[in-house]
Amino acid sequence: MNKKIILVAMLGLFSSCASQAQLKGKLGKLFEQVQSPAGVLSEGDIAKGLKEALNIGVSNGSAEASKVDGFYKNELIKLVIPPEAQKVAETLRKMGLGAEVDKFTLSLNRAAEDAAKKSKPIFVKAVTSMTITDAVSILKGQDDAATQYLKKTTNSDLYKTFFPVVDSTLKINKATQYYADIVNIYNKLPLVKKVDPNLKEYATQKTIDGLYVLIAQEEKKIRKDPVARVSDLLKKVFSQAGK
Repeated sequence: MNKKIILVAMLGLFSSCASQAQLKGKLGKLFEQVQSPAGVLSEGDIAKGLKEALNIGVSNGSAEASKVDGFYKNELIKLVIPPEAQKVAETLRKMGLGAEVDKFTLSLNRAAEDAAKKSKPIFVKAVTSMTITDAVSILKGQDDAATQYLKKTTNSDLYKTFFPVVDSTLKINKATQYYADIVNIYNKLPLVKKVDPNLKEYATQKTIDGLYVLIAQEEKKIRKDPVARVSDLLKKVFSQAGK
């Protein structure tokens, strides 16, 4: 827009505005148009686009995690016997009791899948609270910058919410019972150091970690794959960001 056009527009405003307040408001809009030409992203666009992308990632990630075998058949996030109890699993397999260990592992992952259903509202709350400054920084960041933001802002709330949920799902899926069975068998063996790792704490944090992995995958997909940008805003935000 050249100076002549701006001058004509301003003369039109002076003649049409009934008050100084109206003039000020219309002049502000005019200068916004001059300074932000069509196609250029505003910070508001960036924030809105990032929130939309994160909401999609959260929805897809939590849906993937909470389906049957969402954890159990995904080697990236599958829960295995706690590290402190690896010796238990190895010893029982040598004794021909591998089926007992496998039964526990399956029930542990079923508990994680059930607990994952409770994650979405916590993530959505964090996304809603994102500031424009956060959004601009995330857009310019690494492929998992948004996921790292969620880790920073949601891990504590997720843990508090998940701990009683995981405790409940561990019992419902009999993971607690199966875990007690294999640990008791091991602890009764001669010359072994007795173990009693905290299953609830382990299962809670591993479930949360698995959700972050899936959300990071969804974020990377939206950044890298134009097909995954399912709205005009997402296409605009990520294409102009060079992602």
